[in-house]
Amino acid sequence: MVMQGAGTGIEAQIASIVDGMKDMEGPLLPILHEVQEEFGYVPQEALPVIAHGLNLSRAEVYGVVSFYHDFRKEPAGRHVLKVCQAESCQSMGSDAVAAKLRRVLGIDFHQTTPDGRVTLEPVYCLGLCACSPAAMLDGEVIGRIDADRIDEIVTQVRA
Repeated sequence: MVMQGAGTGIEAQIASIVDGMKDMEGPLLPILHEVQEEFGYVPQEALPVIAHGLNLSRAEVYGVVSFYHDFRKEPAGRHVLKVCQAESCQSMGSDAVAAKLRRVLGIDFHQTTPDGRVTLEPVYCLGLCACSPAAMLDGEVIGRIDADRIDEIVTQVRA
């Protein structure tokens, strides 16, 4: 059953997600993850629908979306490349890896290339510390990134 007062289109889809998950224990994070999975980001229109469905304020929902770096407020590119910025990876050269990726792709963290192919994001620990520096491309972890691996990654996301 879709929540009463939900609009058409995107709001109705979000209301359906909320309705299906609102009875879970601690439903806000799973709902936000599901919305992002469905749309590729958490649309602004989702906030009042989620807030209404969970009896929260819009500010509470927005606070969670803005607090957690994994939630995007705009659509991501076709590929999402996350570069670890945690201490272990930094000590093994992740700053240089990130700098080269930013330079080659022509974007900074939290940006998407103009052609929409790749979004570059920082991440703080992928659990691959023994294989630092590490990254994640479309959910697949990559360890021991060096100049050659950067070139392979860039070729892959531009294909």
